[in-house]
Amino acid sequence: MSQLLRNPAAPATAGQYEHIDVTRVGGVIGAIVGGVRVGGDIAPATVAELRTALLRHRVVFLRDQQHATDADQIAFGRLFGEITKPHPTVTGNGAAILPIDSEQRKANSWHTDVTFVDRVPAISILRAVTLPSYGGTTVWANTVEAYRRLHPALQALASRLRAVHSNLYDYAAQRTFEGLDVKERRYRTEFRHLEFETEHPVVRVHPETGEPSLLLGHFVRSFVGLSTVDSADLFQLLQRQVTRLENTVRWSWRHGDIAIWDNRATQHYAVADYDDLPRLLHRITVAGPVPVGIRGDSSVPRTGDASFYSSLAVA
Repeated sequence: MSQLLRNPAAPATAGQYEHIDVTRVGGVIGAIVGGVRVGGDIAPATVAELRTALLRHRVVFLRDQQHATDADQIAFGRLFGEITKPHPTVTGNGAAILPIDSEQRKANSWHTDVTFVDRVPAISILRAVTLPSYGGTTVWANTVEAYRRLHPALQALASRLRAVHSNLYDYAAQRTFEGLDVKERRYRTEFRHLEFETEHPVVRVHPETGEPSLLLGHFVRSFVGLSTVDSADLFQLLQRQVTRLENTVRWSWRHGDIAIWDNRATQHYAVADYDDLPRLLHRITVAGPVPVGIRGDSSVPRTGDASFYSSLAVA
């Protein structure tokens, strides 16, 4: 493994990138990448540098991609690996695209994508289609840095924990089904029509960089062996280390923007501060392997078979 991958968070040197331009937007997470036109015909050397920037900065942003279509987005995603189905329970476009549509729901809660299955996606790619005239930002947090900043005693505790993740978590727990409109009610019914439950190590090892990372987010229902009350208290203790403002970057979307994030090293939160204005983005995800914990223990599915969603990527 190269020195780069052993320490991907290290500052880039001026001559490190030959095919792309990289500008940091946050101290521990986030960078804008220039010199890339999204599609399937990008040179391998450029893709390699883009992947390097992604591993280092956890989330990267591409500006001025107004030309990009769904087909371009999918072809671009395939440069990073196998594309999954849109979602394990939501049909999307039936092939690869999951519309993130404010008319269906507003997922304003901290999460890592699709952690309720055993094969957690490696990379997510999100393209702006329709944006509100104000608000609608997205925030990402660095889960590698969150683990690194834990007190050693908390690191030791977290490394021995396993958590149960489920898609039956309610995205909007404060709202009852009676308070939903028809489209949102239909979406939430579809989201929950299949049940998935997976037991993950709370500290996973990044398969490319070898770094430990906290695997948490709103799909967590409990910690194995702990009561509901103790699980809730411990979850809040660990989760707030992830979402400290110093550990985040907030992105104000513009038309033509595409965000790419390392789903193995981040959580994200879509801020629902745009009233009833329309907001639509298209997401695809790149298949990932079953997470492996810092003690060598792997994730285990408890309920549901996600093999139709994606095949298992090689760690």
